[in-house]
Order: sequence, then C-alpha cells, then structure tokens
Amino acid sequence: MNLIIRQAKIIDTKSPNHNQTSDIQIENGIITKIGQNLPNPADFETLELENLHVSQGWFDSSVSLGEPGFEDRETISNGLNTAGRSGFTAIAMQPNSFPILDNQANISFVKSKSADFATDLFPIGALTKNSEGSDLAELFDMKNSGAIAFGDYNKSLSNSNLLKISLQYAQDFDGLVIAYSQDANIKGSGVANEGIVSTRLGLKGIPALAEELQIARNLFILEYTGGKLHIPTISTAKSAQLIQEAKAKGLSVTCSVAVHNLVLTDEKLDGFDTRFKVTPPLRTDSDRKALIEAVKNGTIDIITSDHNPMDIEHKKMEFDMAKNGTIGLESAFGALLTVLPLEIVIEKLLAGKAIFKVVNPEIKEGNVANLSLFNPEGNWNFSKENILSKSKNSAFLGQEMKGKAYGVFNNTKLVLNK
Repeated sequence: MNLIIRQAKIIDTKSPNHNQTSDIQIENGIITKIGQNLPNPADFETLELENLHVSQGWFDSSVSLGEPGFEDRETISNGLNTAGRSGFTAIAMQPNSFPILDNQANISFVKSKSADFATDLFPIGALTKNSEGSDLAELFDMKNSGAIAFGDYNKSLSNSNLLKISLQYAQDFDGLVIAYSQDANIKGSGVANEGIVSTRLGLKGIPALAEELQIARNLFILEYTGGKLHIPTISTAKSAQLIQEAKAKGLSVTCSVAVHNLVLTDEKLDGFDTRFKVTPPLRTDSDRKALIEAVKNGTIDIITSDHNPMDIEHKKMEFDMAKNGTIGLESAFGALLTVLPLEIVIEKLLAGKAIFKVVNPEIKEGNVANLSLFNPEGNWNFSKENILSKSKNSAFLGQEMKGKAYGVFNNTKLVLNK
C-alpha cells in the first residue's frame, strides 16, 4: 500500500529527522519523502493519530507461539498479528513447540507459516536435540534455513562440556548461543523467589544463587572458548554485576531482562495467583531496582516481553502445579514507560536487532519503511479487553500503563491496534 503518515514525531537517533514532527510518505514500502504538509496523491491512504510518534520497528527477542503442536495456546498467525498490533515489526520465536524446532525441516516450516505478515518472524533453533540437553542439534543446517540463534527455552544446560563444544562449534559460522541460566539442582522444586514472601506463603523457594552460579559458570566457559553468548531474562542484581564484569573483560556476552522483572516483584504472589508464576521468578524490589539501573547503564542490552502463552488448564490450578509463563506483547510498551524514560525503552526494544543480526533501516528517505507507531502519553489500566492473544495468562491485568502502541508499518502493510 501507499501511505502518508501525518504529523508524526520521529524518534530515531540515527536519522537526520530525529525529534522532528513531520509527514512521512511511503510508496511501495519505501520512504520517499519526509517533510511538512506533503501533498496527498490520489492513490495514497492517509494515517492521522493522536500524538503519533514513530521509531524504527521494535524487535522482541523471546516470544513463544505454540504452533506447531500447541495451537490451543497460540497460533503463528494470531501471534504475529498480536505482535504487530503491539508495536513489534519483528520477533524471535522460541523453539518450545511440539515438535521442538531442532532441525532444518521444522525451521523451514515455521518460516513458511510466517510469510506475508507485517511482523517478521525469526526462529531460534534448539541448541540440543529435543531440548533435552544431551546432544547438539543441527545448528549449521538450521542457520542455513533461517535460525538466528540457538538455545533451549527456559532450560539450563547442565552439561558444561556440551556448552563448551557448542560455543566452539558456533564460531565456525558466527552463530549466537543462548544460555538460559538456572541451576536445576539448586532450584529443586522451588516455585517462587526464596525470601520473605515465599517463607510467609509456605512456597518452596528458588534462591538467587541458582541463577548467579549458572551465569558464573557459563561466563567462565565463554572466557575459555571465545564465541558469542546471550544470557536471556536475568532476574537478580548479582547476575547483572557478573555480566558487567564479563563485559569489562572484553567477553562477547549480551543479556536481556523480561518486562515483568522490571515492573513487578514477588509481593504479587500474596494471592497465590498463578499469572505471576514465571521463570525466572519475580524477585525482590531491590533486585528490580538493580535491574532497572543495569538497563540504564548498558549492562542489560535487551528488554523482552518473554511472551509465553499458556492455556487455562495449565494455569488455573494449585500454584505448585501450574506452568510458568505470562503473555506480554500487548502490555510491554505501556508497562515499560511506567519505569523507564521513552528514549531508553525505544533503545532497548531495538538493540536486539544488532545482536541477532536483523536488518534495522533508519527512518530516512530512500530506506525501507519498518516503523513502530505509538503514543507515549496517557495513563490507563490493562484489562482483559486489551488482550489480543488466544491465551489470557497476563501478569499485567489491572496494572497501570503509560502510553500505547498503535501498531506497525512493515512489509508494505499497516497493522493497527484499533
């Protein structure tokens, strides 16, 4: 489609139009003009929205979509539409489907299912066969089919030698290894952060040590092997400190944090509401504040929704038995603006593109239009009516939000959250 976006404030530090309010003319998916009071050709549609801001298209580095195998939780089609209406022009899809995305054929399948959407899908291949942690999966073949990184979703690799081998092997084709970090033996049967709240509620605790010890091990291995390592969804102050020290040594390590770990704490568990059962668990307010500081100082590279739909049968049960996970695409932007300034939110929603090697065109004439559309102002409460996913397991129901995502323009398509 051909489109003129009227009076949009451009937020793009790499663009000559940064912080300017302008019209943007898009023809056949290319930005052809940026300026004031652009004429409206007969075959162009016009978009005007209240306090409209645009930035380079956001990228979410951790999204679970269920399909294939768990279509009752979410489908690729609805998941991509949800991402687009939530402001994301690209997502990295986790391999935790059924079957696990651990071979070339499965990667090709999800790529084929994701064609012709406004939001691009980039699959993450499983690091080990069936994500069981025993044997390496077909990493090179999956990369050739479109996988952008390799990791076993929310499963820590107990075999240190296998992590060593994967980091060494991936260097042959510049592959990115993802190492979720939580020592399963220390975690044991824990279901919540070990601390005052878990003790008061009688819930088995997950010590911060379970995460920190595994991160320390993974960083030692990285220092030995070289290569590139991404540590997803850290949750403690010490974890951020360990990664900061590793970066100071020159190690090629990046990390992310989930939106819910920046906004919520384990105090939410008082009602035993399983919407707040996530992994890693919600931690203390001191951890939350330390993570926010780590975002601001650059230790944490990426913010992710860690969107993980779960059907009601696996959430509406005793806290100990319920599965981990919350949806988060729809609430990500509005929740983040309650704890971080707009410039940092945009920066951290874009940073994953460079790490995962996703093309990220600047907002300037002659470039492909890959745009997130949003309003950073206005307060409101997140409710069931705001959920776009098939699953409804949102930890942010009833939470105050600031600002809203309007949608995206990408792949010559406009998707709006009406």
